[in-house]
Amino acid sequence: MIFNLLAPYADEFALFNLVRYTTFRAGAACLTALVFSLVLGPAVIRWLRGFQRGGQPIRDDGPQSHLVTKKGTPTMGGVLILLALVLSTLLWVDLRSGLVWAVLLVTVSYGLLGFADDWLKVTKRNTKGVSGRMKLAVQAGIGLVAAIWVWWLHPPAIAGGLSVPVFKEVLIPFGFAFPLVGMVVMMGASNAVNLTDGLDGLAIVPAMIAAGVFALIAYLVGNRVLADYLQLHAVPGANELAVFLAALVGAGLGFLWFNAPPAAVFMGDTGSLALGGALGGVAVATKHEIVLAIVGGLFVVETVSVIIQVFWYKRTGRRVFLMAPLHHHFEKKGWAEPTIVIRFWIIAMVLALVGLSTLKIR
Repeated sequence: MIFNLLAPYADEFALFNLVRYTTFRAGAACLTALVFSLVLGPAVIRWLRGFQRGGQPIRDDGPQSHLVTKKGTPTMGGVLILLALVLSTLLWVDLRSGLVWAVLLVTVSYGLLGFADDWLKVTKRNTKGVSGRMKLAVQAGIGLVAAIWVWWLHPPAIAGGLSVPVFKEVLIPFGFAFPLVGMVVMMGASNAVNLTDGLDGLAIVPAMIAAGVFALIAYLVGNRVLADYLQLHAVPGANELAVFLAALVGAGLGFLWFNAPPAAVFMGDTGSLALGGALGGVAVATKHEIVLAIVGGLFVVETVSVIIQVFWYKRTGRRVFLMAPLHHHFEKKGWAEPTIVIRFWIIAMVLALVGLSTLKIR
């Protein structure tokens, strides 16, 4: 909004020319989202506590320590993330960017789905919200619409292809079926972040790390000169996604202020489904879907641990891990919660560096 209001007068007023720079608007969006989060946080948490009557329902089959340490903490803190993210994005992004609107569609819609799930849990006072099949169906529908939108916005030369890291000239041709690939990426990322969200601060920091990496990627592929120099597939307008992702980092930092151990609020499905959807949407929009699996490798590992556990238990009646997702396995082994969280953050940072190295930046 600020860009669209001030850009026409940039030639007349030198100060207004700053809004033409993606880097300036990204920094402004990050700071704006951080301020929104810190200012709105206490009021949002009071509102959540007011109607949740005892906070988030705790699963009986989870770690027993959670029945004590997590009891009474309100959930649905993803509302705070979404408010700060959307408001700051709309303030600083070029509102003519179709890619940003497509990613916002996924982010907000997945967040609303998570909100409905959290709402059912806290009002019915049990751990069952929206059914798994309904969740997947809604995610698939929204993801497919967004993927078709992005596919239509991409240049024809790259629209139907899946890029391969390191091998910059390689595009796996999916043609008209590519929106199905994009849909799977968005659904997978959303549910992977959701599975990782189980300890104070565990999901939000890796999500911010991934957002930071993809902010750089979005800026590079959205700049034709830089994309050609680095032999990346150029995506016109993708640089505006860097502003969106910077806002996500700022909103995440503000949320972490309240989510740091011991957490005053949990993000719930409202936040985790939205964050994962946002990362998946950006990966599809920037043509770096496989890179997301590397940068967000922590989310992948957590998801795979659940798949392995369920598959092996159904097949043999025995468990591979003491408990899944993987972070609960280490809880059962006696690791302190802050130890697990910080070590997982370190892993997330290492994987982010590995993901960046696949770009082969000169």
